[in-house]
Amino acid sequence: MAYTEYKAFELIESAFERGRLGHAFIISGTKHAGVESLTTRIVNLINRDDAADEVDSADGGFDLFGEAAGGEKAPEPEAENLAELEGELVRIVRPMMKSRIISVDAVRELEKTMFVSVPKGKYKVGIIVDADRMRTEAANAFLKTLEEPPDGSILFLLTPSPERLLTTILSRCVNIPLIAENDQREELEGEPEMLNVLMRNGKLGFSSVPRALTIKSEFASILNKRKLAIGKIHDASLKEEQSHYKNTTDGEWLKDREKHYDALVNSDYLFERSKFIDLLILWFGDLVRVKTGAPRLDFKKHEKTMLEAVESESLESLLQRMDAMEELRGLFETNASEALALEVCFLKAFA
Repeated sequence: MAYTEYKAFELIESAFERGRLGHAFIISGTKHAGVESLTTRIVNLINRDDAADEVDSADGGFDLFGEAAGGEKAPEPEAENLAELEGELVRIVRPMMKSRIISVDAVRELEKTMFVSVPKGKYKVGIIVDADRMRTEAANAFLKTLEEPPDGSILFLLTPSPERLLTTILSRCVNIPLIAENDQREELEGEPEMLNVLMRNGKLGFSSVPRALTIKSEFASILNKRKLAIGKIHDASLKEEQSHYKNTTDGEWLKDREKHYDALVNSDYLFERSKFIDLLILWFGDLVRVKTGAPRLDFKKHEKTMLEAVESESLESLLQRMDAMEELRGLFETNASEALALEVCFLKAFA
């Protein structure tokens, strides 16, 4: 499921304190979800100065030279953003300014720095920002580091589009999808239409196969509209390139560009699809909160309708229906048929 930055940090902090922190993370979300902020907080956590934590300020605190009463240096202030983190222990890779591509050379350079020794109790940290901008060669180079991570290292892949990463990378990382707080969440194209479908059918109650299939059909229709819209945007870009370069390059290059834009359409569609799954999970989350009387709702204006929807539902059944959406997300990370996955999970969630 998707987490707020606050909740995600709580879970990471707990895992770290129990010595169960993973060696590689994919942190995904929109620009408002706190992807870079969460990463900064995690690195501050794992590389904090434990010795400085033990200094007792009651014995006189720090003198004018920043030293504790016992002669120990004051703790380094925590970084407030990724830029402040970068240094001996932390290496950050970003897309090149013009091409917006992460090169294989940049990934290999990052790999080398991961093998540099670090002080005891510290981590060597590698961060790839906009990791979906890695092309196949760069992604494969990174995969080698991921498969055999150096001791004392931890890796972070930050991306708004985890679906664009290789499945072999996805399967080797802890995935942390973030969602913005309610007042910052970005509305999806087609979201009002989907919410109307959910509210209209939800207030009639669950446990109906025809109703479940109706919701699935309308959900699939909204996804198809989004895919067509994405296709039109990239088709316009392709036609512009073809017109500009048709007299200055060979046919093979143009064919490669067609494949390039086909891949972009597919990856952008998968990204949109995952956001609509998040929307469904948010909706079920609100149903659970309405059932338990929680005050905060993501879709507050629909509270009355949601009260009708949960009237004959137990809390346990609502959580099971919500689990069906999590199962759908998991199926979409495999090669399962989209149509079949939708039908199976929507029947579990709504019938």
